[in-house]
This record gives sequence, structure tokens and C-alpha cells, in this order.
Amino acid sequence: MTAVESRPAGVVLTPSPGGHRPFGARVKAFVALTKPRIIELLLITTVPVMFLAAQGVPDLRLVLATCIGGYLSAGGANALNMYIDRDIDALMDRTAQRPLVTGMVSPREGLVFGVTLAFVSTLWFGLLVNWLSAALALGALLFYVVVYTMILKRRTAQNIVWGGIAGCMPVLIGWSAVTDSMSWAAVILFLVIFFWTPPHYWPLSMKVKDDYARVGVPMLPVIASNRTVARQIVVYSWVMVGVSLLLQPLGYTGWFYTAVALATGGWWLWEAHALQARAKAGVTGGKLKEMRLFHWSITYVSLLFVAVAVDPFLR
Repeated sequence: MTAVESRPAGVVLTPSPGGHRPFGARVKAFVALTKPRIIELLLITTVPVMFLAAQGVPDLRLVLATCIGGYLSAGGANALNMYIDRDIDALMDRTAQRPLVTGMVSPREGLVFGVTLAFVSTLWFGLLVNWLSAALALGALLFYVVVYTMILKRRTAQNIVWGGIAGCMPVLIGWSAVTDSMSWAAVILFLVIFFWTPPHYWPLSMKVKDDYARVGVPMLPVIASNRTVARQIVVYSWVMVGVSLLLQPLGYTGWFYTAVALATGGWWLWEAHALQARAKAGVTGGKLKEMRLFHWSITYVSLLFVAVAVDPFLR
């Protein structure tokens, strides 16, 4: 969570027109527009899939080119997301210090920066990786910016479910970067991330639902009870774990990946059911401990995809 100053909601701290904006702070602000911590998570799902596609160590120059292209593409999407959402970001405590809210970066600069990254990343992928990967990256960017940010986010509680498709695309990009084609293995891992996204994000939304309610964003925890949200988390969790176990029967992975998927998936389900039990009991506030599942979800996806990368060496 981002620490913010104590101030009335909606009051934007904008430098005066002639105000001094230090160069170093400006650089950090533009980096912040790309949401680097989120991109780290995206790359965690990209690189291991390249190892699986190569059934060993892929060309490391290709890995580097894919990671740079992925950062540029996702960074462009995130910058455009902040440009579009700057009005509600100013009203939410969690986002009140974003560069377009504080004025460290102007809206016009943010828009130009995002569009430039989108253009450069598409060319980068096409010229240094392959055009299938370029098309997938551009599709993910457009889906995140247009379908999720502009259409779904402020209209439906299913926003994060379908909007999460953009976050699944790095799996396909990693596979296509190595093979210049698609595979059922990539589709299965795409579905793992698809079903992982809602139970990953809803616990955080439960924690900050007052922020979302203030700006009229209908995240599921805003319009439904904790009990209902927890039940949905359990359903998606079971489907996610089930899908994660399909790789071995189809011949794409061996015993190591399956063992990790069973162990990490089992712990996930324990945490999801524990959250549901607390919600059913009417527990609220800090005692609900919803962030335990949120934090574990990041560990889970990291361990699972490390297993994806390691498994080819143990078969």
C-alpha cells in the first residue's frame, strides 16, 4: 500500500505552473507511471513459459528482448490507464500520490508517454522477437486500456474477471517468443492466470472497498457482502487449482511441477476456505485477515511458474 499524506479526499497536490519539478523526481515519476511492481509480476509469468516452450534454456538474448518489450508494452498500458483514471485516482487514498494526481507529470505528458511506449514496444517485439508476439502484446495493451479501463472498470463488478485477460497475455507472449506459434500448454497457463486474477485481487478490494465506493467503481466487495465475495474467491480458487493440474496429463510437465502445483494449490485452498469461514462468521476489519490470501497469491504464482521453468530439466 502507498503511504499518503493526511488530507481531504479529492484534494490534488499540484505544483504551481512555474513550480520547480526536480529532474530526478521527474524521472521517478515517469517510471512510476509504468507501475514497475506490477510488471515484475507479469515477467514472472513470461520467462518461465519460455523455458517450458524451449524444453530447456531458451536463447538468453531472446529472453532479454522479450522482457524489455514486455516492460515497454505493459508500461505503456499502465501509463494510459493512469491517464484515463486520473480523476478517480485523485479521490482514492491508495492512488492519491500517483504522478498525474500530484502534477509531477502533466496529463498531456502522460498520454504522450503511454502512446510512445505502445508504439515502440510493438516495433520492438516485431523486429527483435516476432510479429506474433508483437500482435499479442499490442492486443493485451488495447484490451487493458480500452476494454478494462474505459469500458468495464466503472460499469460492472465483473471488471477484474474479464479485464484480467490482459494480465494473462504475457504467458502467450512468452510461448510465442520462443516458438512463433501457440500451444495448449500456453492456453492452460493462460487459464491459470485468468482464474487466479479474481481471487488475487478481490482480497485487496475488500481491504480498500471504501476507496472504490467513494469513486463509484463497482468492485465486487463494494456491491456484495464479504460472505458473497469469499464464496466467489473459493469457487475461482478451486477452478484455478484444477486447471493448473492439467499440464501433466497432457504431457507438458512432469512430477516436479505437479508436486509444486499440488502443494501450493493446497495451501491456497486452505487460505481461501479460512477466509470464507471468517466471512461467514461475520468477522470484519483487521480480524478478517483478507490480505493473507492476497500476499499468498503472489507467492503462489511465483512458485508455480518457477516450477514451470525448472520442470523441463528434471524430466
